[in-house]
Amino acid sequence: MKLILSPWHSPVRNCALEEYMVTERHDDVLLLYRNTPSVILGRNQTVAAEIDGDFCRAHGIEVVRRLSGGGAVYHDLGNINYAFVSNKEASPVLDRDFLRPVVTLLQVLGVEATAGKRKELLAGGRKISGTASHVTRNRQLFHGTLLHRTDLHMLEQALRGDRTARGKGVASVPSPVANIAELLHSDETTEAFLERFGALLLQYYGLSGYSPISPNETERIAQIERIRRMKQQADNHGE
Repeated sequence: MKLILSPWHSPVRNCALEEYMVTERHDDVLLLYRNTPSVILGRNQTVAAEIDGDFCRAHGIEVVRRLSGGGAVYHDLGNINYAFVSNKEASPVLDRDFLRPVVTLLQVLGVEATAGKRKELLAGGRKISGTASHVTRNRQLFHGTLLHRTDLHMLEQALRGDRTARGKGVASVPSPVANIAELLHSDETTEAFLERFGALLLQYYGLSGYSPISPNETERIAQIERIRRMKQQADNHGE
């Protein structure tokens, strides 16, 4: 396992980073990243049914479609994202095994987290992490969010779509959510929490430090990002 902390906060760039890890790497990787305000749509969702387009445009909230299915999620810099990418034959089937280190380390940090039936993480009866997965012939991606200091008002407003516009798209399943900082009664910044969480992950996997992204990889990820942006523009125009 290699642990990579993304140097970027662009949601399109980080989706491109995930795509690169799935399609062009062959090792086991755990990514950590944060995004600027954005809505990340599931692979088969209808834009208009999931978001308030006017609100998102007015507040500079980027709308991005990810590789995996599932429901729409809101990201901002108060939100930490994790992504496990591995070869199918070398790792267990996508199930709660992937959540085990996340649950374990959250408990070390004082969060009484448990895995729910939909592979979400719950604490105090509310969702603190949603997850989704994507499987190819040789690779598998399992990724999720951690709500630490997310602006929950922005989350609620951005995800107010027109449900009548769903068509054949996959519907999101709304759930009561909570921020980890609130549950811990903590004034710790998300940056500091991420630093502690990352340090525990390094210890958990017996790693000496984060693995870098090479210049050649950065160039390839940028190419994937450009293609994604063109697709995104067409997707958003069709909302």
